Amino acid sequence: MTASLQETYAPKSICFGCGPANEKGLRIRSIAVADDEAVCDWTPEPHHHAFEGMLNGGICGALLDCHSNWTAAWHLMRSRQADAIPCTVTAEFAVKLARPTPMNGPVHLRAKVVAVEGDKVTVESELTAGGKVTARCRGIFVAVKEGHPAFHRW
Repeated sequence: MTASLQETYAPKSICFGCGPANEKGLRIRSIAVADDEAVCDWTPEPHHHAFEGMLNGGICGALLDCHSNWTAAWHLMRSRQADAIPCTVTAEFAVKLARPTPMNGPVHLRAKVVAVEGDKVTVESELTAGGKVTARCRGIFVAVKEGHPAFHRW
């Protein structure tokens, strides 16, 4: 099994969405497929329901947020030819829930960097289930500097 970005660069992270060390979290596994793109397959559990058979919209948002953030961090590291991945945080994100997301199998996330301005990266992502797009996200993620509370989080 290919190691995810999270397992490789932040194995002790406790983030609810993407932290490998958070036993009660979503523990997504983002896999880089290019310097500016990552994918993730994630399987919901019964406690992620919004209503019978459908994934909670807040969980959809958390999946898209964390996966997009990791795509941004990966891109900054690769484009700067850095040895370490930068700590990035969500500055803003907007999620459009296009249709209910079924929970009868894994969901698929795809995120791609669409713009970079210094330490600020804009990412567009989508969540699909059963081959249909159920949610889209556009977010801005920023590499933080020393002194920010998230600076040493990974």
